[in-house]
Amino acid sequence: MYALALVVSAIALVPLGFIALIAVETGWPTVSALVFRPRVGELLTNTVLLIAITVPLCAVIGVALAWLTERSDLPGARFWSWLAVAPLAVPAFVHSYAWISLAPSLHGLFAGVLVSVIAYFPFLYLPVAASLRQLDPGLEDAATSLGHGPWRVFFRVVLPQLRVALCGGALLIALHLLGEYGLFVMIRFDTFTTAIIDQYQSTYNGPAANMLAGVLVLCCLVLLGVEASVRGSGRYARLGSGAARVATKYRLGRAKPLWLLVPVIAAALSLGVPLVTLSRWLLAGGVAVWRLDAIGAALGQTMVLAVAGAVLTVIVAIPMAWLSIRAPSRLQRVLEGSNYVVGSLPGVVIALALVTIAVHVPAVYQTIVTILIAYVLMFLPRALVSLRASIAQAPIELEEAAASLGRSPWRALWAVTVRLASPGAAAGVALVALGITNELTATQMLAPNGTKTLATAFWSLSGEIDYAAAAPYALLMVLFSLPLTWLLYSQSRRAAGR
Repeated sequence: MYALALVVSAIALVPLGFIALIAVETGWPTVSALVFRPRVGELLTNTVLLIAITVPLCAVIGVALAWLTERSDLPGARFWSWLAVAPLAVPAFVHSYAWISLAPSLHGLFAGVLVSVIAYFPFLYLPVAASLRQLDPGLEDAATSLGHGPWRVFFRVVLPQLRVALCGGALLIALHLLGEYGLFVMIRFDTFTTAIIDQYQSTYNGPAANMLAGVLVLCCLVLLGVEASVRGSGRYARLGSGAARVATKYRLGRAKPLWLLVPVIAAALSLGVPLVTLSRWLLAGGVAVWRLDAIGAALGQTMVLAVAGAVLTVIVAIPMAWLSIRAPSRLQRVLEGSNYVVGSLPGVVIALALVTIAVHVPAVYQTIVTILIAYVLMFLPRALVSLRASIAQAPIELEEAAASLGRSPWRALWAVTVRLASPGAAAGVALVALGITNELTATQMLAPNGTKTLATAFWSLSGEIDYAAAAPYALLMVLFSLPLTWLLYSQSRRAAGR
């Protein structure tokens, strides 16, 4: 297992090693000239402002929605909780497409923050809502009995216990903001990712693009460090089972209609705007936009890449997931951490490294092999998280019993642990497939000639301002992603026993 995990980790570190190698080969004078220039400062300012404004707004909306749907007597709370997760089925660049269609003049930092908040707040809502379901209500009862009011109890007792969920969700959103391309190109807001792809596509300036990628890698590492520092090492688990009851719902009283506006407005902006826009363009285009041959080909290629990439990623994740549960060690933690670091990098950085390497290997250049490797590197953390949780629930005694009956370690692993972990593996396949379906930058740079997925076909048509022809591809992406999003939502509730 360690040998396989070492191989996977070595491959995962290729993008980081490649960027470092390019920097060494380029030489410090050129590197400093490319990095320490006004353009990089402008991009860095845009990135810092975008993250500094977007993440807190997502946190406020995510916490407010989670508290309303999980801890208050909000009418239709279960329905609103699903609508708070459903925007994940809409790719970020489709959100941008919807808003640009309604307001063509929308651009710049304000537009970037607006669309980013609408597209990404569910990443904070999900972990915060799951944490609220699992909190021990006894702590809140004790604080109330000491005379603390509802708001004081929330800020002094509940909110500190949500630190891990908040940090995790905030990190995920920040990393998505670093790696997002389509959303910001449409609203004409420059980030490192848009600049890297523009540099690569317009002039194929390898050193310039790679040095921007290096700065982007440093930004990712800084975010990982900040998240670890803010999260701290505090203990949030209780020793006992806690109170075996559901927390008392807070009564909203006369303010209920006002509080109801929060989920209504959130759903209207994140789901209503894309739905209205798609309906408008589909009606405007009529039957002519449904070019079934092209749409069918894009759907078929998307499904092939999504299924193949997801299955391969889960298979590759098995050794590391097994080691993290069955044989944890310092080496194992280092290997697993390298996978998470590389998986947090934007797709453009991974694609840039792989495309430059693949150019010198004709057997894999412009083939499905390269794009599948990119998908594995990008989405391996999703598979690891799902598999690790399921393997932890498979008793090691059953695996040992199978081995004592004469089965080899591999046969025992397959017959017992892998089968018991199959629900987690299926969830991992679904989560990775969701990411691949909506992936744009790596697919554009690495897919074989003639390959068109739903995402790349949509992007090509919307780039030509043919919004009506792009609408069917956007609709199919949403319909394909909805079941996967529902699985994520239902698993979140099942994990909390709700």
